[in-house]
Amino acid sequence: MSQKPTTVTQYLAALDPARKKAIQALRKVIKANLDPKVKEGIQYGMIGYFIPHSVYPDGYHCSPDQPLPFMSLASQKNHMAVYLFCIYGDEAEAARFEKQWAKSGKKLDMGKSCVRFKKLEDVCLDSIGAAVKRMTAAKFIKHYEANMVSATARKKKPSSKKAAAKKKPARKAAAKKVTPKKAAPKKAATSKKPASKKAAARTSKPAASSAKKKAARKTTVRTKRS
Repeated sequence: MSQKPTTVTQYLAALDPARKKAIQALRKVIKANLDPKVKEGIQYGMIGYFIPHSVYPDGYHCSPDQPLPFMSLASQKNHMAVYLFCIYGDEAEAARFEKQWAKSGKKLDMGKSCVRFKKLEDVCLDSIGAAVKRMTAAKFIKHYEANMVSATARKKKPSSKKAAAKKKPARKAAAKKVTPKKAAPKKAATSKKPASKKAAARTSKPAASSAKKKAARKTTVRTKRS
């Protein structure tokens, strides 16, 4: 497509015959089962089905100026696709859709909400029609808002890994905490070491020599008297 279409008619007119036939067949099934409150138009460059602002004033949370997307049909470069935003995040509805598709015997090439196909024969039209019919505008809005609340709560709640990471610095700080050292007990006064044998000998020698001198004097005095 050289120019971006602004209407569904322009979008279909730009397709080759085989793809146009496939998209038109899908469009017919979708419109036959669609809640009247969901409208058709061009959204994000595709054939879109959305809940208008007149029904849901808040619009799409990613871009509030856009109406709330419900589903889309697109002809991509290598395939065609149905974007089932109406069952995105609804595990029960997704399971029912896949189960019914499996009964058809056709191979399902599906992402979280995108069903890809290359020709109309690859598509289980009944499964798509039933999924669209089950999801009314009111039910989808309720489901969409519940998912938004859950997503907001997950953002606010820190993950266990982040919480553990936050606690680690505290543990390191506790490990680094130094307890004050206790004052060393004062050493008890010790008695002076006894003098060595040489020192004792030095001190005793003068006393011994003086005693000898005294004894000698006494001896001389006695001899003189006699």
